[in-house]
Amino acid sequence: MDKNRELDGLLERMVTEYVARNRAAKILRGMLEEAGVGFYPVVDHVTLRTLDIDRRAEPFVTLGYAFDETLQYDDWYAKVYRKTGYPALFVDQAYADTRGKTSIIPGWVAVFGDQVFHHVAVRVEDIDRAVSRLKSNGVEFAGSVVGPAGGQLRQIFSAPEMVGGQPFTVLELAERHRGYQGFLPPQADSLMKSTAPQ
Repeated sequence: MDKNRELDGLLERMVTEYVARNRAAKILRGMLEEAGVGFYPVVDHVTLRTLDIDRRAEPFVTLGYAFDETLQYDDWYAKVYRKTGYPALFVDQAYADTRGKTSIIPGWVAVFGDQVFHHVAVRVEDIDRAVSRLKSNGVEFAGSVVGPAGGQLRQIFSAPEMVGGQPFTVLELAERHRGYQGFLPPQADSLMKSTAPQ
C-alpha cells in the first residue's frame, strides 16, 4: 500500500508539473474541473523521453509498474509499462546505433531532460467533438486525427508548447474502442512526426 501512495504522489507531482507548463492541458483541466471530473481520472497514458529507457522506467517499476511491450520504429523505439488502476507509461528513446541519428528524441532530451512528461494523453469519447470544443477554447492542434473513424484507436496531438523556440510538451487526445488498450506503431510514429521541429 505504501508503494501505491508513493506512486500516487509521483504521478500527481509529474502530472501537475506537466499541466502547469502546457496551455492545452490547463484549458482541458479547467473544463473538466468545471464539470467536477478533474484531469487525472481521464489520463490514458503518460510519456517520457529519455536516452535510456530501462534506467528512466526504474522508479516506476520499483513502484509496481511492469514491462508490457516494445514498439519499434525507423529511428526510435518505446517500451510500455503497466500497472492495474494507473495510466500506461510509455517511455521512448532513439536507437543508440546509426538508426537513431535522425530521431528528434535526443535533441529534445538535451534541452528538456528526461524528468518531465513529453505528453499526457487523455481519453475521450468522441475525438472530433473534443477537438472542436477545445479549438473553440483556443487550443490548436498539430496535424489531424490519426486513425480511421470507428477504428480501435484514434489520436491527435495539440500544437506543442514552445520553450526557447523548441517544441516542448503536447496534449494528446485518445479515443479507444472495443476494449483496445494498446498502441498502434504507425499512428505513434506519425504523431511523433507531427510535432517535430520545423
